[in-house]
Amino acid sequence: MADAKFDVLTIGNAIVDVFAKVDDAFLEKEGMDKSIMHLVDAERSEYLYSRLPGSPQHISGGSCCNTAVGVSSLGGNGAFIGKVAEDDLGNIYRKDLTKAGVFYNTPTLIHGTSTARSMIVITPDGERTMNTYLGACQELTVADMDEDLIAASALTFMEGYLWDPPEAKRAFVKAGELAHKHGRKTGITLSDPFCVDRFRDEFVGLIRDKTIDVLLANDDEIKSLYQVGDLNEAIAAVQKDCSTVAITLGAKGAMAIKDGEVSEVPAFAVEQVEDVTGAGDLFASGFLYGLARGQTMEQSLSLGCLSASEVISHVGARPNVSLKDLATQNRLAL
Repeated sequence: MADAKFDVLTIGNAIVDVFAKVDDAFLEKEGMDKSIMHLVDAERSEYLYSRLPGSPQHISGGSCCNTAVGVSSLGGNGAFIGKVAEDDLGNIYRKDLTKAGVFYNTPTLIHGTSTARSMIVITPDGERTMNTYLGACQELTVADMDEDLIAASALTFMEGYLWDPPEAKRAFVKAGELAHKHGRKTGITLSDPFCVDRFRDEFVGLIRDKTIDVLLANDDEIKSLYQVGDLNEAIAAVQKDCSTVAITLGAKGAMAIKDGEVSEVPAFAVEQVEDVTGAGDLFASGFLYGLARGQTMEQSLSLGCLSASEVISHVGARPNVSLKDLATQNRLAL
Protein backbone atom coordinates (compact mmCIF):
# COMPACT_ATOMS: atom_id res chain seq x y z
CA MET A 1 0.00 0.00 0.00
CA ALA A 2 1.48 3.28 -1.14
CA ASP A 3 0.39 5.19 2.00
CA ALA A 4 1.94 2.70 4.45
CA LYS A 5 5.22 3.57 6.17
CA PHE A 6 5.88 -0.11 6.86
CA ASP A 7 5.24 -3.02 4.51
CA VAL A 8 4.92 -5.68 7.20
CA LEU A 9 4.63 -5.41 10.97
CA THR A 10 5.17 -8.73 12.72
CA ILE A 11 4.13 -9.55 16.28
CA GLY A 12 5.64 -12.54 18.04
CA ASN A 13 7.92 -14.05 20.65
CA ALA A 14 11.18 -12.14 21.11
CA ILE A 15 13.79 -14.82 21.78
CA VAL A 16 17.57 -14.43 21.74
CA ASP A 17 19.15 -17.36 19.92
CA VAL A 18 22.43 -18.23 21.65
CA PHE A 19 24.69 -20.53 19.62
CA ALA A 20 27.60 -22.45 21.13
CA LYS A 21 29.74 -25.34 19.91
CA VAL A 22 30.09 -28.20 22.37
CA ASP A 23 31.16 -31.83 22.44
CA ASP A 24 28.99 -34.80 23.30
CA ALA A 25 30.48 -34.94 26.77
CA PHE A 26 28.92 -31.54 27.49
CA LEU A 27 25.46 -32.87 26.63
CA GLU A 28 25.97 -35.90 28.85
CA LYS A 29 27.31 -33.83 31.74
CA GLU A 30 24.39 -31.39 31.56
CA GLY A 31 21.74 -34.07 31.08
CA MET A 32 20.60 -33.07 27.59
CA ASP A 33 19.04 -35.42 25.04
CA LYS A 34 20.69 -34.74 21.71
CA SER A 35 18.61 -33.06 18.96
CA ILE A 36 15.73 -32.35 21.33
CA MET A 37 14.21 -28.96 22.19
CA HIS A 38 13.97 -28.72 25.97
CA LEU A 39 11.75 -26.10 27.62
CA VAL A 40 13.58 -24.92 30.74
CA ASP A 41 12.75 -22.68 33.70
CA ALA A 42 14.57 -19.52 34.75
CA GLU A 43 16.97 -21.26 37.14
CA ARG A 44 17.97 -23.93 34.61
CA SER A 45 18.31 -21.29 31.91
CA GLU A 46 20.71 -19.16 33.95
CA TYR A 47 22.70 -22.24 34.94
CA LEU A 48 23.15 -23.44 31.35
CA TYR A 49 23.85 -19.96 30.01
CA SER A 50 26.67 -19.52 32.54
CA ARG A 51 28.27 -22.80 31.42
CA LEU A 52 28.26 -22.37 27.65
CA PRO A 53 31.86 -22.70 26.46
CA GLY A 54 33.78 -20.26 24.30
CA SER A 55 32.18 -17.05 23.03
CA PRO A 56 28.57 -17.89 22.15
CA GLN A 57 26.96 -16.07 19.23
CA HIS A 58 23.83 -14.04 20.03
CA ILE A 59 21.16 -13.34 17.39
CA SER A 60 17.71 -11.81 17.82
CA GLY A 61 15.25 -14.56 16.94
CA GLY A 62 11.73 -15.88 17.08
CA SER A 63 9.59 -16.79 14.08
CA CYS A 64 8.05 -13.36 13.43
CA CYS A 65 11.34 -11.61 14.14
CA ASN A 66 12.95 -13.69 11.40
CA THR A 67 10.14 -12.72 9.03
CA ALA A 68 10.64 -9.01 9.73
CA VAL A 69 14.38 -9.34 9.07
CA GLY A 70 13.61 -11.03 5.75
CA VAL A 71 11.30 -8.18 4.73
CA SER A 72 14.12 -5.74 5.46
CA SER A 73 16.58 -7.85 3.44
CA LEU A 74 14.20 -7.68 0.47
CA GLY A 75 14.45 -3.91 0.59
CA GLY A 76 11.14 -3.47 2.37
CA ASN A 77 10.28 -1.71 5.58
CA GLY A 78 9.78 -4.23 8.36
CA ALA A 79 8.72 -3.65 11.96
CA PHE A 80 8.38 -5.91 14.98
CA ILE A 81 6.49 -6.00 18.26
CA GLY A 82 7.81 -8.40 20.92
CA LYS A 83 8.76 -8.23 24.59
CA VAL A 84 12.26 -8.31 26.06
CA ALA A 85 13.40 -7.53 29.60
CA GLU A 86 15.64 -4.83 31.01
CA ASP A 87 18.77 -6.98 30.97
CA ASP A 88 21.88 -7.68 28.89
CA LEU A 89 20.14 -10.11 26.53
CA GLY A 90 17.29 -7.63 26.04
CA ASN A 91 19.80 -4.97 25.03
CA ILE A 92 21.51 -7.41 22.67
CA TYR A 93 18.16 -8.28 21.10
CA ARG A 94 17.18 -4.65 20.53
CA LYS A 95 20.54 -3.65 19.06
CA ASP A 96 20.79 -6.70 16.80
CA LEU A 97 17.28 -6.30 15.40
CA THR A 98 17.77 -2.59 14.77
CA LYS A 99 21.09 -3.34 13.03
CA ALA A 100 19.19 -5.73 10.73
CA GLY A 101 17.06 -2.80 9.58
CA VAL A 102 13.88 -3.64 11.50
CA PHE A 103 11.95 -0.94 13.36
CA TYR A 104 11.55 -2.06 16.97
CA ASN A 105 10.27 0.11 19.82
CA THR A 106 8.25 -2.22 22.08
CA PRO A 107 8.59 -1.02 25.70
CA THR A 108 11.01 -3.07 27.79
CA LEU A 109 9.66 -5.26 30.61
CA ILE A 110 10.75 -3.74 33.93
CA HIS A 111 11.06 -5.76 37.16
CA GLY A 112 9.83 -9.01 35.67
CA THR A 113 11.18 -12.21 34.19
CA SER A 114 14.37 -12.13 32.14
CA THR A 115 14.62 -12.02 28.34
CA ALA A 116 13.68 -15.22 26.54
CA ARG A 117 16.53 -17.25 25.11
CA SER A 118 17.04 -20.41 23.15
CA MET A 119 20.45 -21.87 23.89
CA ILE A 120 21.37 -23.88 20.83
CA VAL A 121 24.36 -26.15 21.36
CA ILE A 122 25.90 -27.69 18.26
CA THR A 123 27.88 -30.92 18.46
CA PRO A 124 30.63 -31.90 15.95
CA ASP A 125 28.14 -34.01 13.99
CA GLY A 126 26.12 -30.85 13.24
CA GLU A 127 23.19 -31.82 15.45
CA ARG A 128 21.44 -29.01 17.33
CA THR A 129 20.13 -29.39 20.86
CA MET A 130 17.96 -26.55 22.16
CA ASN A 131 17.18 -25.34 25.66
CA THR A 132 14.52 -22.65 25.54
CA TYR A 133 13.38 -20.33 28.28
CA LEU A 134 10.34 -18.24 27.27
CA GLY A 135 10.60 -15.62 30.00
CA ALA A 136 9.71 -12.04 29.09
CA CYS A 137 8.39 -12.83 25.60
CA GLN A 138 5.25 -14.23 27.22
CA GLU A 139 4.58 -10.91 28.96
CA LEU A 140 3.32 -9.18 25.81
CA THR A 141 0.09 -7.30 26.59
CA VAL A 142 -2.65 -5.24 24.98
CA ALA A 143 -0.76 -2.14 26.11
CA ASP A 144 2.10 -3.10 23.78
CA MET A 145 -0.13 -2.94 20.71
CA ASP A 146 1.05 0.39 19.27
CA GLU A 147 -1.93 1.80 17.37
CA ASP A 148 0.17 4.31 15.40
CA LEU A 149 2.58 1.58 14.32
CA ILE A 150 -0.23 -0.79 13.32
CA ALA A 151 -1.97 2.02 11.43
CA ALA A 152 1.27 2.75 9.55
CA SER A 153 1.75 -0.88 8.45
CA ALA A 154 0.20 -2.34 5.30
CA LEU A 155 -0.06 -5.76 6.92
CA THR A 156 0.14 -6.90 10.54
CA PHE A 157 1.29 -10.51 10.81
CA MET A 158 1.23 -12.68 13.94
CA GLU A 159 2.46 -16.15 14.89
CA GLY A 160 0.25 -18.94 16.20
CA TYR A 161 2.58 -19.38 19.17
CA LEU A 162 1.23 -16.08 20.53
CA TRP A 163 -2.02 -17.85 21.27
CA ASP A 164 -0.51 -19.70 24.25
CA PRO A 165 -0.36 -17.00 26.99
CA PRO A 166 -3.85 -15.59 27.77
CA GLU A 167 -2.70 -11.95 27.88
CA ALA A 168 -0.85 -12.28 24.56
CA LYS A 169 -4.02 -13.80 23.11
CA ARG A 170 -5.92 -10.63 24.02
CA ALA A 171 -3.12 -8.55 22.52
CA PHE A 172 -3.38 -10.60 19.31
CA VAL A 173 -7.10 -9.84 18.97
CA LYS A 174 -6.54 -6.16 19.78
CA ALA A 175 -3.91 -5.88 17.06
CA GLY A 176 -6.41 -7.27 14.57
CA GLU A 177 -9.05 -4.77 15.65
CA LEU A 178 -6.64 -1.85 15.33
CA ALA A 179 -5.44 -2.95 11.89
CA HIS A 180 -8.97 -3.17 10.53
CA LYS A 181 -9.90 0.12 12.19
CA HIS A 182 -7.28 1.76 9.97
CA GLY A 183 -8.11 -0.20 6.83
CA ARG A 184 -5.09 -2.51 7.06
CA LYS A 185 -4.79 -6.26 6.54
CA THR A 186 -3.93 -8.92 9.09
CA GLY A 187 -2.26 -12.31 8.78
CA ILE A 188 -1.29 -15.35 10.83
CA THR A 189 1.08 -18.28 10.51
CA LEU A 190 -0.16 -21.48 12.11
CA SER A 191 3.40 -22.06 13.44
CA ASP A 192 3.31 -25.88 13.75
CA PRO A 193 0.83 -28.79 13.78
CA PHE A 194 1.05 -29.12 17.57
CA CYS A 195 0.07 -25.48 17.93
CA VAL A 196 -2.89 -26.19 15.64
CA ASP A 197 -3.88 -29.18 17.76
CA ARG A 198 -4.00 -26.98 20.87
CA PHE A 199 -6.06 -24.18 19.37
CA ARG A 200 -7.81 -25.56 16.29
CA ASP A 201 -11.30 -24.24 17.02
CA GLU A 202 -10.01 -20.83 18.04
CA PHE A 203 -7.84 -20.48 14.93
CA VAL A 204 -10.76 -21.40 12.68
CA GLY A 205 -12.86 -18.88 14.60
CA LEU A 206 -10.29 -16.12 13.99
CA ILE A 207 -10.44 -16.83 10.27
CA ARG A 208 -14.20 -17.13 10.02
CA ASP A 209 -14.91 -13.95 11.98
CA LYS A 210 -12.42 -12.11 9.74
CA THR A 211 -10.02 -11.15 12.52
CA ILE A 212 -7.49 -12.65 10.09
CA ASP A 213 -7.36 -11.81 6.38
CA VAL A 214 -4.29 -13.80 5.28
CA LEU A 215 -3.43 -17.34 6.39
CA LEU A 216 0.00 -18.97 5.99
CA ALA A 217 0.58 -22.67 6.67
CA ASN A 218 2.45 -25.70 5.42
CA ASP A 219 0.57 -28.71 4.09
CA ASP A 220 0.65 -30.59 7.42
CA GLU A 221 -0.66 -27.58 9.34
CA ILE A 222 -3.53 -26.86 6.97
CA LYS A 223 -4.61 -30.51 6.99
CA SER A 224 -4.43 -30.52 10.78
CA LEU A 225 -6.52 -27.35 10.94
CA TYR A 226 -9.41 -29.04 9.14
CA GLN A 227 -8.63 -32.54 10.43
CA VAL A 228 -8.38 -34.11 6.98
CA GLY A 229 -5.74 -36.35 5.47
CA ASP A 230 -5.87 -34.97 1.94
CA LEU A 231 -4.53 -31.56 0.90
CA ASN A 232 -7.29 -31.04 -1.65
CA GLU A 233 -9.88 -31.50 1.07
CA ALA A 234 -8.12 -28.91 3.20
CA ILE A 235 -7.99 -26.48 0.27
CA ALA A 236 -11.69 -26.92 -0.39
CA ALA A 237 -12.41 -26.18 3.28
CA VAL A 238 -10.09 -23.22 3.80
CA GLN A 239 -11.15 -21.30 0.72
CA LYS A 240 -14.65 -21.09 2.21
CA ASP A 241 -13.24 -19.40 5.30
CA CYS A 242 -10.35 -17.17 4.18
CA SER A 243 -9.92 -14.99 1.10
CA THR A 244 -6.12 -15.26 0.91
CA VAL A 245 -4.21 -18.43 1.82
CA ALA A 246 -0.62 -19.47 1.10
CA ILE A 247 0.52 -23.07 1.62
CA THR A 248 4.14 -24.18 1.47
CA LEU A 249 4.79 -27.59 -0.06
CA GLY A 250 8.48 -28.15 0.70
CA ALA A 251 10.49 -29.21 -2.35
CA LYS A 252 7.34 -28.92 -4.48
CA GLY A 253 7.14 -25.15 -4.01
CA ALA A 254 4.07 -23.31 -2.78
CA MET A 255 0.51 -22.49 -3.67
CA ALA A 256 -1.97 -19.73 -2.88
CA ILE A 257 -5.73 -19.44 -2.98
CA LYS A 258 -7.07 -15.93 -3.55
CA ASP A 259 -10.85 -15.51 -3.73
CA GLY A 260 -11.17 -19.11 -4.92
CA GLU A 261 -8.45 -18.90 -7.59
CA VAL A 262 -5.50 -21.25 -7.10
CA SER A 263 -1.92 -20.28 -8.05
CA GLU A 264 1.14 -22.52 -7.82
CA VAL A 265 4.88 -21.95 -8.23
CA PRO A 266 7.81 -24.39 -8.05
CA ALA A 267 10.57 -24.27 -5.45
CA PHE A 268 13.93 -22.75 -6.33
CA ALA A 269 16.71 -25.30 -6.70
CA VAL A 270 19.09 -25.59 -3.75
CA GLU A 271 22.43 -27.33 -4.26
CA GLN A 272 22.57 -28.59 -0.68
CA VAL A 273 19.96 -28.22 2.05
CA GLU A 274 21.93 -27.37 5.19
CA ASP A 275 19.30 -26.29 7.70
CA VAL A 276 15.53 -25.96 7.25
CA THR A 277 15.24 -23.74 10.34
CA GLY A 278 13.53 -20.52 9.31
CA ALA A 279 12.26 -21.74 5.93
CA GLY A 280 8.65 -20.95 6.78
CA ASP A 281 9.62 -17.65 8.40
CA LEU A 282 11.46 -16.48 5.31
CA PHE A 283 8.77 -17.73 2.94
CA ALA A 284 6.46 -15.43 4.90
CA SER A 285 8.90 -12.55 4.36
CA GLY A 286 8.74 -12.83 0.59
CA PHE A 287 5.06 -13.63 0.27
CA LEU A 288 3.89 -10.88 2.62
CA TYR A 289 6.26 -8.34 1.10
CA GLY A 290 4.75 -9.13 -2.30
CA LEU A 291 1.22 -8.72 -0.95
CA ALA A 292 2.09 -5.42 0.72
CA ARG A 293 3.52 -4.12 -2.56
CA GLY A 294 0.47 -5.15 -4.57
CA GLN A 295 2.11 -7.98 -6.49
CA THR A 296 0.26 -10.93 -8.00
CA MET A 297 -0.11 -14.22 -6.15
CA GLU A 298 2.47 -15.84 -8.43
CA GLN A 299 4.98 -13.03 -7.86
CA SER A 300 4.43 -13.09 -4.11
CA LEU A 301 4.77 -16.88 -3.96
CA SER A 302 7.98 -16.75 -5.98
CA LEU A 303 9.51 -14.18 -3.64
CA GLY A 304 8.54 -16.42 -0.73
CA CYS A 305 10.07 -19.53 -2.29
CA LEU A 306 13.25 -17.66 -3.23
CA SER A 307 13.66 -16.32 0.31
CA ALA A 308 13.10 -19.78 1.78
CA SER A 309 15.61 -21.36 -0.64
CA GLU A 310 18.31 -18.95 0.49
CA VAL A 311 17.87 -19.59 4.19
CA ILE A 312 17.88 -23.41 3.90
CA SER A 313 21.17 -23.31 1.98
CA HIS A 314 23.13 -22.48 5.15
CA VAL A 315 22.94 -22.84 8.92
CA GLY A 316 20.80 -20.22 10.66
CA ALA A 317 17.38 -18.61 10.25
CA ARG A 318 18.64 -15.32 8.76
CA PRO A 319 19.57 -14.66 5.14
CA ASN A 320 23.32 -14.64 4.50
CA VAL A 321 23.02 -12.43 1.42
CA SER A 322 20.80 -9.54 0.39
CA LEU A 323 17.44 -11.00 -0.63
CA LYS A 324 16.87 -7.87 -2.69
CA ASP A 325 19.99 -8.60 -4.75
CA LEU A 326 19.02 -12.27 -5.02
CA ALA A 327 15.57 -11.36 -6.29
CA THR A 328 17.07 -9.02 -8.85
CA GLN A 329 19.42 -11.77 -10.05
CA ASN A 330 16.42 -14.06 -10.49
CA ARG A 331 14.48 -11.33 -12.30
CA LEU A 332 11.75 -11.14 -9.69
CA ALA A 333 9.85 -7.89 -9.31
CA LEU A 334 10.25 -6.01 -6.01
